Amino acid sequence: MNERENKRLKVIQALIAHQQQIANVAKQEMDSAQQQSNEYGANVDRYDSYRTKMMRARDMYARQYAAANSSLQFLNEALRMPPFEKAEHGAIVVTDKQRFFLSIGAGKFVVNDNESPTGMQYYFAISAQTPIYLALKGKIAGDEFIINGIRHTIQEIF
Repeated sequence: MNERENKRLKVIQALIAHQQQIANVAKQEMDSAQQQSNEYGANVDRYDSYRTKMMRARDMYARQYAAANSSLQFLNEALRMPPFEKAEHGAIVVTDKQRFFLSIGAGKFVVNDNESPTGMQYYFAISAQTPIYLALKGKIAGDEFIINGIRHTIQEIF
């Protein structure tokens, strides 16, 4: 495995761990809301909204859990993708200012990196619907783009 593949693998695994943590929390909260609803018993009267509130919470966490699992499915598929040469869905783009993983909308996440002075690097997982994704799409290393009035130069894509 070459250096680019190694870096790519490290970034994807870090985001998988991040998404797995989100899925685990959503599952715990969903189960907790269901348990609280079950322990409450039957509604006291028709104006008793506690059980309804718990069911809504359970449903909300169920949607979050399903979304996290869907993201995990894509990320596991991304593990099998080779490094990219241009910015497209699944690529990791390093600019002179930030690092992006063009994949899912998960925001900022940390990648442990022994080569970095701090021992960690920050990446942003962005979805295809974001303006920065659209600005990056199709670009190659050495290209420049401007987002929010700030000029970025692409240093590496993998």
